[in-house]
Amino acid sequence: MSRPQCRIRPLALVATLTLALTATLLPATSGIPRTPSTGNPLTLTAAASGGERWDADLSVVDRDDVNVRRTTAGLRLRDARPTGRGPRGAHSALAEGMLLSVPRTLARPATRVRAQVTADVPAGATVEAQVRGWRLNGWSEWRAATTGAVFDRPVSRVQSRVVLTAPAGGTTATVRAVRLTADATAAASAATPGLTYRVYATRIGLVGELTANGRTVQPRDHFAALPSRRGLSPLNTGDYTVRVCTTTGSRCEYAPVWDVGPWNTRDDYWNPSAVRENWKNLPQGRPEAQAAYQSGYNGGRDQFGRTVLNPAGIDLADGTFWDGLKLTTNAWVDVAYLWTGGGPRGVVGDGPLNIRTGASTSYPVRGLAARFANVPIQCYVTGQSVAGPYRTTTRWNRLTTGQYVSHAYISGVYGGSVPVC
Repeated sequence: MSRPQCRIRPLALVATLTLALTATLLPATSGIPRTPSTGNPLTLTAAASGGERWDADLSVVDRDDVNVRRTTAGLRLRDARPTGRGPRGAHSALAEGMLLSVPRTLARPATRVRAQVTADVPAGATVEAQVRGWRLNGWSEWRAATTGAVFDRPVSRVQSRVVLTAPAGGTTATVRAVRLTADATAAASAATPGLTYRVYATRIGLVGELTANGRTVQPRDHFAALPSRRGLSPLNTGDYTVRVCTTTGSRCEYAPVWDVGPWNTRDDYWNPSAVRENWKNLPQGRPEAQAAYQSGYNGGRDQFGRTVLNPAGIDLADGTFWDGLKLTTNAWVDVAYLWTGGGPRGVVGDGPLNIRTGASTSYPVRGLAARFANVPIQCYVTGQSVAGPYRTTTRWNRLTTGQYVSHAYISGVYGGSVPVC
């Protein structure tokens, strides 16, 4: 049961230049992002002095990066042709690419990171520097850094990425340098811990195509897509993991967020208005597509001007949809955005891993935890001995839902120590 044309096509990384300090650039609104109208060289910056400074390494392009290449002139798109097959959405006339830098450990904790981007940006192309910060309980969401990204809590490490777009067959921007500055400022309110909302889920399908983080979709794959890059995990990580459950709670899956969609690409609806990128007048937890479909919000259209055909706020890969939740058709689900919570997290090193009602393989299975998913661990108990890829152990981790996974399949734990139940 493949989906209609509402699917956000792979590599949906529509970036904008949101600078009030550069007269030739216009800030993004809650509609279609505006693009620069000049082909002149630009230096994009937020004025600052002091703080810890470093330059992003633009010379290394590897498997974590998507559709970019290094030239003698600077970082550019590798291919200016849009990717994807089948019917195309309005935004897929853009080619997109992304370079992910190695995280930097700061000399002292910071609450703000700003980026100065030196680039040649022709008409129709865009470039944006984004950052995220490491706290005790994991990575923050991605934020645009050209005007200053402010974190709600001090961060000890910072990772940056550069997002490029160009019109189909058009000229790509050339990024010559990205300089970052980390310092302290008043913290901004972010999403409260442990956010869970009921949203409408659709099935991704699209086997063989690329996701926004560069993964080739596999048959019966296990991941999710959300309509914002702020919660997009790098390739083969679960830095941003969702717990998706049926409304009865009978089945759940923990799945990494590896794609952007459905419908919109700048709708972090789980965040409060002060943080939400677009559609700030909608209630927290209400996807724009749901509001457009149910009540005609924005004229019943998404950010690209397309008529919204369903209220989807999350897209599920086939394995998550069919095997994790046992769904047979699109449905309402309860989604927990786990990076908004706190406490210890276990990284699922091999999966999909069965989630059971007790500490033995004789207990019923109530869902799955995908490989690379980061699962919240409440405490641990002693149960059946299990030989897994990382150890042979009698330890079973109890998740915050009260269900259990064998520690034999957990590659690591971060965010604090795990107590005995």
